[in-house]
Amino acid sequence: MAAVAAPDAFNLGFIGAGNMAESISSGVAKSGVLPPASIRTTHRRTDRRLVFQSFGVKILETNAQVVDDSDIIILSVKPQIVKKVLLELKPFFSEEKVLVSIAAGIKLKDLQEWSGQRRIIRVMPNTPATVGQAASVMCVGEMATKKDEERVTSLFGAIGKVWTADEKYFDAVTGLSGSGPAYVYRAIEALADGGVAAGLPRDLVLGLASQTVLGAAATVNLTGKHPGQLKDAVTSPAGTTVAGIQELERGAFRGTLMNAVVAATKRCRELSQT
Repeated sequence: MAAVAAPDAFNLGFIGAGNMAESISSGVAKSGVLPPASIRTTHRRTDRRLVFQSFGVKILETNAQVVDDSDIIILSVKPQIVKKVLLELKPFFSEEKVLVSIAAGIKLKDLQEWSGQRRIIRVMPNTPATVGQAASVMCVGEMATKKDEERVTSLFGAIGKVWTADEKYFDAVTGLSGSGPAYVYRAIEALADGGVAAGLPRDLVLGLASQTVLGAAATVNLTGKHPGQLKDAVTSPAGTTVAGIQELERGAFRGTLMNAVVAATKRCRELSQT
């Protein structure tokens, strides 16, 4: 995937060196948006330090050093400890730094209060970041500059596609794209099991199911056609596909997926309020 070029050089720091931080930093380094030497993080565990060092990330000793040595700081810790972490790091932030949070459910106003920062951007990526196919939604705080937005867009553009939306939509974003990969994994698993039930060998069905989902998603993205239109093109009168679709309708397939998104959105809203 072609990455968006960064407007200029800057240092990028990660507070929290988990899987998402690894995916972002690896994608940024591989795409050339930033050289690996411009990325820094810290971790107590040697194995995690070695993972980041393997693609050239600079390892520092403390989170405070990461903040001090970075222009953009991506907060990638669990939502439950965001407040604790930001209150500890508050003395090390400064006006020229940009705080980017990928913690689900933590609002801009809380991030600002706990960190003392005014230039803040929220981003909700999802787990396909691990293969460079993330769907990320960005919300830019009022005091963040156009350059801040361009820089952050370049970072998340290195691991997939980026959209911008108002913060009020972020709970629903979490319900759709944040939780959505799990729904699709279940669909792939079910398609594969259906293939076995229809007589196909187990070593064939998973590849067929996953590639079918990948191809269908790519067709929607690349053609720009509505999924209903593409479905109609596959569905011949009295044919095999319409027989399958009829069973999906009997099982409330579309309604169940819609309800899953709404349920996840509701749960995200509950968590963000607590």
